[in-house]
Amino acid sequence: MQPPILVGVAGGSGSGKTTVARALAASFRAEQVQIVLMDSYYRDRRDVPAEERARINYDHPDAFDEPLLVEQLRALREGRAVDQPIYDFTRHEREAEPVRVEPSRVVVVEGILVLALPTVRDLLHLKLFVDTPGDLRFLRRLRRDVAERGRTIDSVIEQYLTTVRPMHEAFIEPSRRYADLIIPEGGHNEIAVDLIRAWMDRLVQA
Repeated sequence: MQPPILVGVAGGSGSGKTTVARALAASFRAEQVQIVLMDSYYRDRRDVPAEERARINYDHPDAFDEPLLVEQLRALREGRAVDQPIYDFTRHEREAEPVRVEPSRVVVVEGILVLALPTVRDLLHLKLFVDTPGDLRFLRRLRRDVAERGRTIDSVIEQYLTTVRPMHEAFIEPSRRYADLIIPEGGHNEIAVDLIRAWMDRLVQA
């Protein structure tokens, strides 16, 4: 088997990164294309009181277990399986049992800071940035956090104003300059997704 290719998909929260990553992987088998979510690598906060966990800045690079993420991406790039953590967003801690991720020809790495962290960025063969207007990103995040993560509307708005937007401006938006390709409107840009998927198909079939 040829060495795996790592494709990074970055962009702001609610930009459509996950939609792009899933669209890229949709027509391939698991042994051909795997998705690694950066969100799985949030630091385990079980030793922090519940009230303090809610006040942590989860959009700052320090919120992520960068050494573990880099270690496991290197392993996948070398063709070795990893035990990826599973993160519980309602409790802000990891599940007891990780999930086994086997190596594949293409590994799609998706997350807000994928291009902002040099240690991660340097492992990528193709770097994508999903560009979506801020109002759409906020509305998508609001809907997701209320429906899937048990948040209140007021708490989502407060977090957006105090940490999400400032961190986007400080870390995420500047990282677009490292992208090989910028995808406007994320998964709705079918032409861009189809072109990248065709490139991946040539790699898988090689």
